Amino acid sequence: MKNIAFTVVALAATIVALLLPNRFTENSRAMYANSERVRARITEVDNSTVKMIGPVKQGEQQLEMTVLSGKFKGRTFRSTNNLVGKIELDKLYSAGDSVLAVLDLTGPKSDQGSDVLYATVFDHYRTGKTVALALLFFGLLILVTGSVGVKTVISFVFTGAMIVKVLLPAMMDGADPVIASFAVTTALTAAITLLVGGVNRRGFAAFAGAALGVLATAVLAQLCTVAFRLHGATRAFSESLLYSGYAHLDIQKLFIGGIFLASSGAVIDLAMDIAAGMSEVQEQQPQITRRGLIASGLSMSRFMTGTMTTTLLLAYSAEYTAMLMTFIAQSVPLENILNMVFVSAEVVHTLVGCFGLVLVAPFTAVAGGCILHRGNQKTA
Repeated sequence: MKNIAFTVVALAATIVALLLPNRFTENSRAMYANSERVRARITEVDNSTVKMIGPVKQGEQQLEMTVLSGKFKGRTFRSTNNLVGKIELDKLYSAGDSVLAVLDLTGPKSDQGSDVLYATVFDHYRTGKTVALALLFFGLLILVTGSVGVKTVISFVFTGAMIVKVLLPAMMDGADPVIASFAVTTALTAAITLLVGGVNRRGFAAFAGAALGVLATAVLAQLCTVAFRLHGATRAFSESLLYSGYAHLDIQKLFIGGIFLASSGAVIDLAMDIAAGMSEVQEQQPQITRRGLIASGLSMSRFMTGTMTTTLLLAYSAEYTAMLMTFIAQSVPLENILNMVFVSAEVVHTLVGCFGLVLVAPFTAVAGGCILHRGNQKTA
């Protein structure tokens, strides 16, 4: 009953978090009161002024599109797609593409008499594919793991809602990024471990070990960021955020919070694996001593930690593969590479996360020994 009750509470909390309003969404509605986002299809493309300059394209695409949604459905508009010569920013369209378009209106979109001043193609339309991919993932997860999959889906959605609706607005409102990130990460750790592991000794052991691992990672992230003199602007869009009216934000603390927030998933995973294994040992060997149970947890953690640290390295490596290849292509000396702030930031991000993984193993083993051990019991 406790597990069912906690699942219901977690589901309710997830719904509340998803529906939680904040001033940023309200500001967005006010800012775009005279515009409407619609789905459209490109019907005609004119590339006569587009030129290929090296690996990039520059010029203007003249587009004709037909609106597929909203009150202007069926209307045809023309738009210009400016190519600035940056692959990461430019979008190239072809006839038949489904796109997200923004229609700027003569008045508020609530006014039925308002008409379209001009139309802008924002990007390819991916909302439907995103929803379909998420539903396919959730369905496969539930099919394979059963009731645990349902709890995992709840924890997955709850995590996303807490980050988008609670953590990010709180930091933009002036909350300390390190404290806010740690508080949200701890709450997520509790929700995930107790949902997946159950409201029992196993779940509490996993939470205790994971929470201590996250705390250790947060402390190490703070110390290493200061020691390596990292300013935090190495993260994409950090500087742009300061120029968007949020100059009060401490991007160094944003960087620190991001380190242990990013590694917390692997920390929770490892803590849950160790706690589950120790719980099984306790069930199969009721007469085991507390010291023996802790030793079993440490023994299991050796193999898990060895693979999880490599997993974390591989997960992070994709972020800086192109950067390192650029340095290699330009024959930059290795010592220069290691002392560059961009590379140093990624090294700290990866190794601090790995430190947290290594430390969570003994934390969970000791916590599991204290929580899971039920005293001397006779075998059946």
